Amino acid sequence: MIFPGSAVRVKDQGEIYYGFQGLVQRVTDGKVAVLFEGGNWDKLITFRLSQLDLVDATAGRAK
Repeated sequence: MIFPGSAVRVKDQGEIYYGFQGLVQRVTDGKVAVLFEGGNWDKLITFRLSQLDLVDATAGRAK
């Protein structure tokens, strides 16, 4: 399940944001608003649920 605060990656190769990772801000009617932050810019983009994959935020961290 994708909830607000989840880390997601755009998996739709037809999207200009393909491969970008961001944070879910809200989920409404099968659409997801994702916040991308990149240095000196922030962008809030809406995607369909089918265009996104959850990212394991704990991957690569030492325990």
